[in-house]
Amino acid sequence: MALRALPDYPWDAMRPYAETARRHPDGIVDLSIGSPVDLTPEMVRDALASATDAHSYPQTAGTPALRAAVSDWFARRRSVPDVRDDEVLPTIGSKELVAWLPLMLGLGDGDVVVHPRAAYPTYAVGATIAGASAVASDDPAEWPENTRLVWLNSPGNPDGAVLDVAGLARAVARARELGAVVASDECYAELGWDGQWQNEAVPSVLDVRVTGGDRTGLLAVYSLSKQSNLAGYRAAFVAGDRLLIERLLTVRKHAGMMPPAPVQAAMVVALADDAHVAAQKERYRARRTRLRPALENFGLRIDRSEAGLYLWGTKGVDAWQTIAELAELGILAGPGSFYGDSSPQHVRLSLTATDERIASAAARLF
Repeated sequence: MALRALPDYPWDAMRPYAETARRHPDGIVDLSIGSPVDLTPEMVRDALASATDAHSYPQTAGTPALRAAVSDWFARRRSVPDVRDDEVLPTIGSKELVAWLPLMLGLGDGDVVVHPRAAYPTYAVGATIAGASAVASDDPAEWPENTRLVWLNSPGNPDGAVLDVAGLARAVARARELGAVVASDECYAELGWDGQWQNEAVPSVLDVRVTGGDRTGLLAVYSLSKQSNLAGYRAAFVAGDRLLIERLLTVRKHAGMMPPAPVQAAMVVALADDAHVAAQKERYRARRTRLRPALENFGLRIDRSEAGLYLWGTKGVDAWQTIAELAELGILAGPGSFYGDSSPQHVRLSLTATDERIASAAARLF
């Protein structure tokens, strides 16, 4: 079956607002894209540099050291103590996995991919690539009988919402009734801010309280882009159901989808060190603490946003009006319409700007 037409790339619509923002006397503050701006940890860069004699093809399954590092990380950071080597697979960033997972799982015409109502658009793009249909729904009771893949995203992009253990368990139970795979995008899991997530770790779909001790049909996706400033490395992994991992590994071997060996070596070092992750979280906390009250002074009501890398807010008017008002202040945000039809009045603002740029934005908003 031929690939169906894909939607236009939405961010192209932001060009005129970016041009307006750049004309501000103090320059643009770009809070529209969540691309890290802070330094990659030196120890990670050193690990990459020392592994550059990469004359052999890298291992698609990941080196033994990398698979062990992922397993140790799940036990230490996600309360999932028994992830085995054959339940782990590195990926070339998380976006490629999101885009290709429906196809790699064999989905096609007549199959449904469910994703959150306010969602990263690549979930729906992946369904289109496979020839399946995408359905936006946060209510497991609404999921159609022909659902074959369910994307969860906790903490959520764009809205920062977190699924607790009970919410994850409900989603898993319904997916199992339908015979669907659950893929949980957990890339912002280290960034909890409000409510119970100030002191409690965001749960994984692989948590035994969710799985009941059975990982069948379950995948957890994670990226080092945010916690370690490795977006340019394309360093991520998926873990869970051994048979699903085996299937993905076979497809990826045939397709040559293998993370470069130096990147795999760098991932081992990044996954083993918690100190740099905590330091990065504090940078984001400080920026969030400065930016949020300024946005509220501007008139935004911040919704959800209890975790993750973004503030999700609304003035109760069309998002594009808010985008235009912010652009006049030299601040670029993202409209809620980029993340589905459910939030036409919301805008998303990223914490990924330097301390100086965040301070400048806050000053303009007061």
